[in-house]
Amino acid sequence: MGGVSTTQAAERAEPTDVANATTDAITDAADTTTDATESAEIVPRSPRLPHVPKQDRSRATRQRLLAAAVACLAEHGWAGSTVSVVAERAGVSRGAAQHHFRTREDLFTAAVEYVAEERSTALRALFPEGAADRREVVVALVDLYTGPLFRAALHLWVAASNEEQLRPRVTELEARVGRETHRIAVELLAADESRPGVRETVQGLLDMSRGLGLANLLTNDGGRRERVVAQWGVLLDEALG
Repeated sequence: MGGVSTTQAAERAEPTDVANATTDAITDAADTTTDATESAEIVPRSPRLPHVPKQDRSRATRQRLLAAAVACLAEHGWAGSTVSVVAERAGVSRGAAQHHFRTREDLFTAAVEYVAEERSTALRALFPEGAADRREVVVALVDLYTGPLFRAALHLWVAASNEEQLRPRVTELEARVGRETHRIAVELLAADESRPGVRETVQGLLDMSRGLGLANLLTNDGGRRERVVAQWGVLLDEALG
């Protein structure tokens, strides 16, 4: 989720095009224009549409940018994902994008954090009652690591290995994500980490899931993956008791 080409220096640290005094005005104009364009074809000019508070518009714009950034990373990788490309996909101006995220690194670090939150939410949503059948939990974890959310995060990891400015931010973020994922896995597996070897067993499951996600970038070997996952379910039952 070998090498990835880096972007030109100008693209890595894109300067803010608009002075702070005018950024809000341009962002508001961009959002208003977008809203009007989207609704003009189906909504008459009169009566007036209900007013959308500025804060809500800003939040919606930010969410569109994050979702677009994740999609661009998953489809085009780091080299093909610029602020301009993301802004176009989100349907906002470049100035509006830079109002929310001053640099490219800010945008994609926030996007991976958004991905991490979505991964945690998705995992918990599968088992709202908490601990479940361990084999089902293994399947759910592997599905998350072989899906588009993890693929987008992986592209940023690869970029961070070559980008000095990006690396510490992604490393810190991923460490936090890793701790959260491990904690959720322990809860869902009803694992007692006070027992010797249990913590390492759970971490081994996560490492295995990540490895299957990496392999899935090149080939979709669903049949082999199913057999591996089934065997891990058996091993977990034996190891966790």
